[in-house]
Amino acid sequence: MRVVLIVAKQLALAKTRLGPALAAGERAMLAEAMFRDVLAAALSSRIPDRVVVVTSDASLLRIAREAGAGAIDEQFPRGLNAAVALATKELAARGAGTVCTVLSDIPLITGEDIDAVLEAAADRRGVVLVPSRDLTGTNVIARSPADVIPTRFGRSSLMHHLEYCRKGGIGVQVLRLARPALDLDLVEDLAEYARVASTTHTLNQLARLGIAQY
Repeated sequence: MRVVLIVAKQLALAKTRLGPALAAGERAMLAEAMFRDVLAAALSSRIPDRVVVVTSDASLLRIAREAGAGAIDEQFPRGLNAAVALATKELAARGAGTVCTVLSDIPLITGEDIDAVLEAAADRRGVVLVPSRDLTGTNVIARSPADVIPTRFGRSSLMHHLEYCRKGGIGVQVLRLARPALDLDLVEDLAEYARVASTTHTLNQLARLGIAQY
């Protein structure tokens, strides 16, 4: 079974690096809009058997269930890697062989992008990594089997994931995809997103906040 796992922080804790531009409530609204876009992309992909969300945010769990996705409540904020580990263990116990983990702040991602990652994974033992634009972060990771390596989201995560694979003798492919590479962490990222995005929840929210003109 192939599963797309979307991992999301509590809305109140999301996008703190946008603090200079957005108040806490505005950041939460933007984070929810990005989550909705990523969830819609995952649900539109054709290859996965399931789409599952892991978060401790009650509103995001509700949105996931209402959209037809599975939901794993991590109960309290554990950090992205602990949340992914919790969900991966549960999904593997349910029979997931490949888990494609997607961050919730890459709203340009499409179902076609997710399918491309899963096609590259092809249910073989190994890892597929989609890096951030600066080639330091990891925005999508597909693992077969689901727990073949732990995740290490955060600073220099691409290097850490490659090192896990090297030490374990695990095949790894770095798949550069333009849309998933853009994560929205800084004001300049919002400007780039507004320049290239079509109509999405995220772009609509940026327009409401008066940020689309940056």
